Amino acid sequence: MTPIRPPSLFTPVRIGGCALANRIVMAPMTRSRAGAGNVPSPLAAAYYAQRASAGLIITEATQVAPEGGYPDTPGIYNKAQAAGWRPATAAVHSMGGRIFLQLWHAGRVSHPFMHPEGAVPVGPSAIAPEGQLFTAKGMQRFATPRPLETREVPRIVEQFARGARLALEAGFDGVDLHAANGYLIDQFLRDGSNVRTDAYGGSAVNRARFLLEVVSAVGAVWGPARVGVRLSPLDPHNRMHDSNPLETFGYVADALGKTGVGYLHVVEPAPGHPMATSAGHRLLQILRAAFPGPLIVDGGRDRLSAEAALAAANADLVALATPFIANPDLVERLTRGLPLASPDRSTYYAGGERGYIDYPPYEARSASSLAAQA
Repeated sequence: MTPIRPPSLFTPVRIGGCALANRIVMAPMTRSRAGAGNVPSPLAAAYYAQRASAGLIITEATQVAPEGGYPDTPGIYNKAQAAGWRPATAAVHSMGGRIFLQLWHAGRVSHPFMHPEGAVPVGPSAIAPEGQLFTAKGMQRFATPRPLETREVPRIVEQFARGARLALEAGFDGVDLHAANGYLIDQFLRDGSNVRTDAYGGSAVNRARFLLEVVSAVGAVWGPARVGVRLSPLDPHNRMHDSNPLETFGYVADALGKTGVGYLHVVEPAPGHPMATSAGHRLLQILRAAFPGPLIVDGGRDRLSAEAALAAANADLVALATPFIANPDLVERLTRGLPLASPDRSTYYAGGERGYIDYPPYEARSASSLAAQA
């Protein structure tokens, strides 16, 4: 019998009825290019179209409420923002690509300076992250969030549902729920930020309730298969931690599997990465066993470590982040073994075209270099 060859990065795959040309996912990356009113910049259409050869693009985190994000991050809580996103989805589709919108609420990881009328950030509990964040008035200490009252939680769930409806209007292929990296849904999931005593706190079952209610509301708009969920069980970003991540996220993965969501998107560095841990590898195995659908892994991988994850059946797709910034033709470069360009970090959040849509594909860059040497 001929052994079954494991899939490569360039093997087609289907997620939730979407046919993807390859298993390379463009990971969500904040680029801070939105205009007034958190309306996506017209430049977004060019930016995402340039990278449409990815099997799937997951957009930058997109806030579902005025108080849910930062200045210059795009929103999806009104018609103007949905209209602002339409050129981007149309441009990606014209290139044969697929694009999901990441729905996001920052929760406690924000500041009154960023909110309409100086509103205090909300969270599951009155626990402020340690440290500071950058605001229009310079570096500021995190504010202590106002804990959401039990009766308020359905309003936040509806904000995600409204964002899902507007994403549908904007022409996306699906949505990715940002339940990772220390933002609001993650704040409910982990007991380091959630010490509630109501139905949304205490046990892992209770702490996962908010996420599952959001999944249900968003799934009612899209159908569960067009909804993905991003988790970061061990990521300490934004001063996050959990006393028993194996129990918490093992339950979450099992519960999500029962909802029929289209994929689980997990932030966990590859073995050998400076931030990789044996606990992370073990947890990824637990999630893989608990969740029956496609698994996307995300976390500083290159082609070799991405292919290794697929070969070991530790993932079905691999998300790549910063390589996509300076390499709009990343899929072609990986396919042909071409060298990768390095991004200019100073332009990550600088606004405007520079460092956003002005990175050339390999062939154009090579032609330019030859011309300069002539």
